Amino acid sequence: MTPINLNLGKVAVLMGGASAEREVSLMSGTGVLAALRSQGVDAHAFDTGERDLSELKRDGFARCFIALHGRFGEDGTVQGALELLGIPYTGSGVMASSIGIDKVMTKRIWRAEGLPTPGWFVVDSAEAARDAFAHLGAPMIVKPAREGSTIGLTKVLTLEQVDAAYALAAQLDASVLCEQFVSGDEVTVPVLGTGAQAEVLPVIRIVAPEGNYDYQNKYFTDTTQYLVPCGLPDGEEAAIQAMVRQAYLTLGCRGWARADVMIDAKTRKPYLLEINTSPGMTSHSLVPMSARAAGLSYEALCLRLLQSAALDYGTEAA
Repeated sequence: MTPINLNLGKVAVLMGGASAEREVSLMSGTGVLAALRSQGVDAHAFDTGERDLSELKRDGFARCFIALHGRFGEDGTVQGALELLGIPYTGSGVMASSIGIDKVMTKRIWRAEGLPTPGWFVVDSAEAARDAFAHLGAPMIVKPAREGSTIGLTKVLTLEQVDAAYALAAQLDASVLCEQFVSGDEVTVPVLGTGAQAEVLPVIRIVAPEGNYDYQNKYFTDTTQYLVPCGLPDGEEAAIQAMVRQAYLTLGCRGWARADVMIDAKTRKPYLLEINTSPGMTSHSLVPMSARAAGLSYEALCLRLLQSAALDYGTEAA
């Protein structure tokens, strides 16, 4: 098909990669690729786990849609390479991407800016994790500081479970986060745009089987409920959207992202958990779901994100 959006040039959809989230990235990238092609974009699959990024310049790509998740895709490394190549890309730049992948650094910045996030300890041994449990109490969340999709995450209920939880997380990252568990409603909130134009999409409330929103229930089952409209009490959704927008701008995010939030069941106070600067775009993914509720189709969302491709140290793509 002859491309309609000739001004977008030849587009690479970066997918796959070498992270623990490779499988999900391939699903995201396949969806994005089909959507862009349906809109007349000259889009091509580019698996960064199998091809060298230098081929992007050699093959004449004008911009990149980043559908990579986790390390070597969402952490500022690919973004830095694209800056050097001078090829505009979707999503946050180098700094915001590298901060966003690191849950500890993200929490430190949010806390410094007065934004609420659950209490935490960073640990480098099982003994330190046990000490954290003594301070935070049960339940406690143990997870790698720089992984996504709940990979390596354990909800610890007893002291006897701490060592195994730490060992699992430490296999994936030398930096392990022990975090206070907030019991209540789990919601996620996408943001589109940059700076003053940043737009918060509808809040999605997540109701997972037995409250276990893990890797399997995120991507491969149909038993998790996603409620949009979210059904929160009057005023809560707007307050959470305002908080997430501030959290997004505080980290310097651009293009798009999605923040995860827990609402304390007793106090109704929301707490920021983490931010995803390259969210999923699979059939189960939440940004497309929220966008649909706002009247934006999957195809229109992909096109909008592609049109926002930019460089930190250059001019935006035409």
